[in-house]
Amino acid sequence: MRKTLSMLLLATALPLTAIAAEPGEPGPVCDMGPGHYQHGREGMAGMPGMMMAPMDGLKLNAEQRQAVNKARLDAAQEKREITRRYMDKLSEADKEAMQKELQASRDKADKTFREQLTPEQLKQFEARKAEGEKRRAEWEEFRKWKAEKDAKQN
Repeated sequence: MRKTLSMLLLATALPLTAIAAEPGEPGPVCDMGPGHYQHGREGMAGMPGMMMAPMDGLKLNAEQRQAVNKARLDAAQEKREITRRYMDKLSEADKEAMQKELQASRDKADKTFREQLTPEQLKQFEARKAEGEKRRAEWEEFRKWKAEKDAKQN
């Protein structure tokens, strides 16, 4: 019975994972360089994860998807270059400069992405992004509470 159930679950899961992946979208490039893709927060094979939630369901057309993917790849490359440039300089002033430059890069990519959206898609994106920020704030509050609780117990 166990073998049959296991095989049935496996047989059902494989086609579902194939259907879930969108063809032609390799997913976000990680900091390891071209050909390497992230499999963490943003999901595997370009499937949306926590970080992609604001873009879920926007029904981007092929041109929008291509522009967004290019902007994301460009932003990842720029992030790698900025990070490498500052890695050997770890003074406080350099850390702040790096953070400012990385934020400017994120802002630039975000602007490029937003320019590709229709007003309706932008409205949906903003709502989902606000929900994600709310969840991050709640999680941060929980982590702070948990740390305080653990400190009191020790």
